[in-house]
Amino acid sequence: MSNEGKRVKVHYTGTLDDGTTFDSSLDRGEPIEFTCMAGQMIPGFDAAVKDLAIGETKTVRIPAAEAYGEYDEGLVQRVPANQIPNANQLPVGQTVYMMGPGGQPFPVIVREVTDDTVALDLNHELAGKDLTFEITLVEAE
Repeated sequence: MSNEGKRVKVHYTGTLDDGTTFDSSLDRGEPIEFTCMAGQMIPGFDAAVKDLAIGETKTVRIPAAEAYGEYDEGLVQRVPANQIPNANQLPVGQTVYMMGPGGQPFPVIVREVTDDTVALDLNHELAGKDLTFEITLVEAE
């Protein structure tokens, strides 16, 4: 029986190839809720939940292309340091939030800070990584 189009609740744990857990609904104590196959989740996750039965647990490995995409060097932008307040204080290697055109914040990773430029990485932090999820379907309606 397909869960496509249904509101589902799942518990999951996501790990990287080295076994590091990057996210888990179990740690938050609350399942994630979404409409299955409506594009609210990464494609590989949606596909894994589509045919799960309530109470069933499945482990899936999702290649980067079906997760957050391949890493794109073109998404690393160099911005003149004088256009960013306190550029010299930005934490290299960490995520900061910039304001988008509509005033919405979006995350970027600070890759490099020099006297002249700041390199900001707009790739998702999991871009280019294959992901493994253990998913349990809790509810489907």
